[in-house]
Order: sequence, then C-alpha cells, then structure tokens
Amino acid sequence: MGFRHNNVLHGNHFRKDWQSRVRTWFNQPGRKLRRRNARKTKAATLGVRPLAPLRPAVRGQTVRYNRKLREGRGFTLAELKEAGIGRKDARGVGIVVDHRRRNLSEEGKALNVQRLQAYKESLIVFPKNAKKPKKGDTTLPQGDDLTAPTTRGALPLPSPYEHEAPRKISGEEREFEAYKTLREARSLYRHEGKRKANAAKKEEEEAAKKK
Repeated sequence: MGFRHNNVLHGNHFRKDWQSRVRTWFNQPGRKLRRRNARKTKAATLGVRPLAPLRPAVRGQTVRYNRKLREGRGFTLAELKEAGIGRKDARGVGIVVDHRRRNLSEEGKALNVQRLQAYKESLIVFPKNAKKPKKGDTTLPQGDDLTAPTTRGALPLPSPYEHEAPRKISGEEREFEAYKTLREARSLYRHEGKRKANAAKKEEEEAAKKK
C-alpha cells in the first residue's frame, strides 16, 4: 500500500488488549425475562387501577405542531373546578394536576373538562371499608358498580380534526383574499401603539389651539 503526498505514515497498533475493553450483553435474555416478570408483579399489585394516570389533551408548541393534540403534563385548577373535582381528590383517583399550567382558550378548557367528566362517569372507586363507605366511593358490593366489567386502558385522545362533508366553494370564498387580510391584521396589530400615540398627540395640539 503506497502513500501519496507529504502525509504522516500510519502507525496502526493492533496488539492492544481489546478483549478486556469489549462490553458484552450475554445477560440480555435474562434481563428481558426479569423485566417482564416485574411488570406482571406490578400489574397484579395495582389490581384494577388504570394502567396510566389521566392527562389533559393539549396542542403542540409552534406553528408546525399546534394542529396536533397530545397528552399534556396535568390538568389546570380551573378545569378541575369546573368538572367538580378537588385538587387533592384528583391525585387519589389517578388524575394528574399541574398548578402552573394556564388555560389560553375556551375550546381547550371545554375539551379537558369534558375529558374529566367522561373519566369521572366511568370511574369506580372501591371503598376501603365496605361497611363505612366514604363520600365519593362507589356503591357497596351488592350494587351493580362493583360487579360491572372494568377496563384499565387509558382514555383515548379526541380527534383534532373536524371532518366536513364535501361542498362547492361559494363566490364570497373565491373573492376573499386570505393573505392580504392576514397582512393587514398583522400591520394593524403592530402599529396600534403608534396610532394611539399619534391620535393623543393630535388631540393635545387641537386642545392647545383652542386655548
């Protein structure tokens, strides 16, 4: 093998103790079985609890992802209040609470309140003491609720798209200039402060002239 140009010659070291530096993974099948058994044990100890806690449906950040719905961190205090669930009670029945999150739209708030109410309706709370059930517990063992079939799956997220039936485009829609309207609205918003300042200045000048 020849070398071209004025480059450094190779000094390959092939006699290093590489066997001691190689990481093997012969315990992979055993670890896999151990994790599976641990999951089974955990699921058995949880009983009929939901597999995952309930989280709100939120929009993704930025223009690129805001058309998608995903699970958020936790429900706001306003959403819990409207659904009639206490913040301390929520944590006990598998609802995650995020006191920092704020509702920025009525639609998003209504969606999560509806989600909470649907979860509340399907929830079965087993009393610790069947003879002395507490407030919020489901009916006693002779009732239908405790013998009804249960599901541990999470409440699915609603579809972010509202499907419309196909229709013809109207004349008004054809004449509407979307880009121009957006640019005008953006310009009005940007220069609103300057317009107000100019109007106030003009009023002051007119008031000074009258004096």
